[in-house]
Amino acid sequence: MPPPTDNRPRTAHPAPKGWPPTARARKNRRVMDVMDTAARLLRLLSLLQARTHWPGEELSERLGVTPRTVRRDVTRLRSLGYPVQAELGTHGGYRLGASGRLPPLLLDDDEAVAIAVGLGVAATTAVSGVADGAVAALAKLDQVLPVRLRERVSAVRASTVQLPGPELPRVDADVLVVLATGCRRTEGVRFGYLDHQGRAGERSVEPYRIVHTGRRWYLVARDRDRADWRTFRVDRVREPVLTGRHHEHTDPPDAVAMVSEGTNLAPWSIQARLRVPFGLAEARRRFPPSVGVLEPDGEPDEHNAPSAILRVAANDLGPLVSFVAGLDCEVDVLAPEELRVAVRDHGARLAARHGRPPPA
Repeated sequence: MPPPTDNRPRTAHPAPKGWPPTARARKNRRVMDVMDTAARLLRLLSLLQARTHWPGEELSERLGVTPRTVRRDVTRLRSLGYPVQAELGTHGGYRLGASGRLPPLLLDDDEAVAIAVGLGVAATTAVSGVADGAVAALAKLDQVLPVRLRERVSAVRASTVQLPGPELPRVDADVLVVLATGCRRTEGVRFGYLDHQGRAGERSVEPYRIVHTGRRWYLVARDRDRADWRTFRVDRVREPVLTGRHHEHTDPPDAVAMVSEGTNLAPWSIQARLRVPFGLAEARRRFPPSVGVLEPDGEPDEHNAPSAILRVAANDLGPLVSFVAGLDCEVDVLAPEELRVAVRDHGARLAARHGRPPPA
């Protein structure tokens, strides 16, 4: 028996508006697809630059696409010359390998401004040869930044001026690089050196750290001839060479504290010890290394101690009295006795001048 025939009238459904698409619409769709793909490739490249390893699923989530699309995008990056390496297995994923070609400069707003400010500061540094390189780098940065970011960077540069400071000895950039290389490789360095009296000599050292105080550069190193740790002003270093002899630092010092003590205390004849009413962490925030040297106040756990010791120095009492008087906290002058007397007399004079007796 034949199946029943459906004789009901059929209603024709109208085609969606714009269907079939015109040639222009198809072209616009292809352009948008290309733009989306290009933006996604740049985003993928930026992610690969940010970390040494990315699981495929995490990349898919970050990009909002399927793992298959990620694989296709990786293939596209490889075709453009970027060495994206795939790692198989349970912990597999992708990473950007080493290459002689640099990826595009991908910066967000904060990164672009940070680079511009950093290069602007470098252009005024006391390191010979860096100023010209910084200016050239800023010019190149302007060429590769989008218009919006270029305007932000230009605004920072155009409105920033450097406060003139004292003329400082120049540091040779090549000297700085050799010393930094020795620190990085834990390789010995030999160089000529002028001491504070201008006497020339030769030093053989095991470099550890380079400390920049904002005014000068210092090398912290173990002096092989003296079998002790020393600080050297980099502007006094002459013709450093790597010796090829490697070493290990078994018990290195705190480089910042060592430079701070050498620059803030050692050259001065009067050494003062002050107790400030802050734990060591807070004291470090209030008193940077350029002010003096901070020490724990005898507590076994320095981070929980209610106070810290600040060591400062000068060649006469006047600057030390002014320093103590200018602090906005209670300070105990522990040493020397003559500073304690001078601070008390200074307070009495101020109280008498303003009509109030000093506290008993």
